[in-house]
Amino acid sequence: MINVAILGTGKIIPEAVGALQASKKFRVVNIWARPHSRDKAAALAEKFGVEKFTTDLDDIANDPTVDFIYVGLVNSVHYEYAKKFLDAGKNVIVEKPFTSTVAQAQDLVDAALSRKLFLFEAVTTLHQPNFFAIRDALPKIGDVKLVQCNYSQYSSRYDAYKKKSVAPAFDPKCYGGALTDINIYNLNFVVGLFGAPKKVSYAANFGWNGVDTSGIVTLQYENFLAQCVGAKDSASPCFLCVQGDGGHIFAEGAPNELNSFELAVRGRDVQKFSLNEFDHRMVHEFVDFAEIFERGDFATVERGLKISLDVMTVAEQSAKSAGIVYG
Repeated sequence: MINVAILGTGKIIPEAVGALQASKKFRVVNIWARPHSRDKAAALAEKFGVEKFTTDLDDIANDPTVDFIYVGLVNSVHYEYAKKFLDAGKNVIVEKPFTSTVAQAQDLVDAALSRKLFLFEAVTTLHQPNFFAIRDALPKIGDVKLVQCNYSQYSSRYDAYKKKSVAPAFDPKCYGGALTDINIYNLNFVVGLFGAPKKVSYAANFGWNGVDTSGIVTLQYENFLAQCVGAKDSASPCFLCVQGDGGHIFAEGAPNELNSFELAVRGRDVQKFSLNEFDHRMVHEFVDFAEIFERGDFATVERGLKISLDVMTVAEQSAKSAGIVYG
């Protein structure tokens, strides 16, 4: 078993701990919280049978039994905490988005690779068997012409936001907004399949404090266009669609789940695929991370980090094009 310590007590943490345990690869051995969230850490430790919880980062950094750190904190501090533990010689899993800037992302990548440490960004989409099957099916639909992605989900925090109560997810100071949250999955899907685009633009709807509550990223490639819709202020059916001159691939549902997809090749019957093995969307990524670690597979680590860097570049360019100011 691989020992992992958790940083954070927010909404994602119970899901992450449950998925880590369900992977049968990781053992959660400690949960860290800021002093004001100590009771939350204690409650999580009790709920999931975790032996330790702490408010002292050095308790984890200096523990030789801890193999990995999972950073599940607010977006704006991902870099700070990931860097601290890479410098302490720990392998790190960072919840999406990877960092706040491309420069920060590059610094983490350099720190990890120079030390031969494992560094992963936790983007569920890229680790689902359905994603790999879509990648393998691309040649069957001919030359790609259009890609459409829509992840629109009315946020549980949006009503409070409209009443001027701002959670980090709607705070530009915390690197919040639709682009850096919900649309990150769309961007990873497109960049994960096709690499970095030639040109990027972002048109956004803005809230009262300057945060982008929804928007559309357009990515221009050599021979096709991709459009990524992300919304936290409204809802619609979510989907992913890749259109080629010989057919299309269509996946209904949230891109972070990618539960199934259809392959329609012109002149043939539509084929339906549902290849994911686990009920919870996060389990596959943790199994992948563990197996890469067990193999000592740094080539795969570097490929994943290349996607993280490319997505951060797209996000940074998108924010600039829309005039978004973070921090």
